[in-house]
Amino acid sequence: MSGEDKKKSNAVVDEDVVRSLARLLDETRLTEIEIEQRGWRVRVARQAAVAYAPPPTETARTISVAIPAGALDPAQHPGVVASPMVGTAYRAPEPGAKPFCDVGSIVKAGDTLLIVEAMKTLNQIPAPKAGTIVQILFEDAQPVEFGEPLMIIE
Repeated sequence: MSGEDKKKSNAVVDEDVVRSLARLLDETRLTEIEIEQRGWRVRVARQAAVAYAPPPTETARTISVAIPAGALDPAQHPGVVASPMVGTAYRAPEPGAKPFCDVGSIVKAGDTLLIVEAMKTLNQIPAPKAGTIVQILFEDAQPVEFGEPLMIIE
């Protein structure tokens, strides 16, 4: 194989790898991914959104009414429950089961609010304080990142 053929071959492989990583970012909602393969290091990153907005669902529309005026960043709310790890967040103990809590649910400190699955381990996330759930900021089975706001308790 000539030097020119090798360059073309590597370019095709690299483009396929980049396209595969970009699809993986879309599927998992990660913000960046990096791999090293055959002496090549490829990093694909998505530009982070400037402002957080919940997806336009019936729950999100109901929730948006409960947001106090001026409360733009859920992460700054004193009652935020943030994800303690990277994983997949679930509202119920199993598919089709009743969610642990809903908007308007009254919880006690230590009550299970949701589950975050990480590395095939189901981690129960407890309420850090007693109060009422006023916002749920994730969809069931949604990938979440460390520190991502998941719920707000007032």
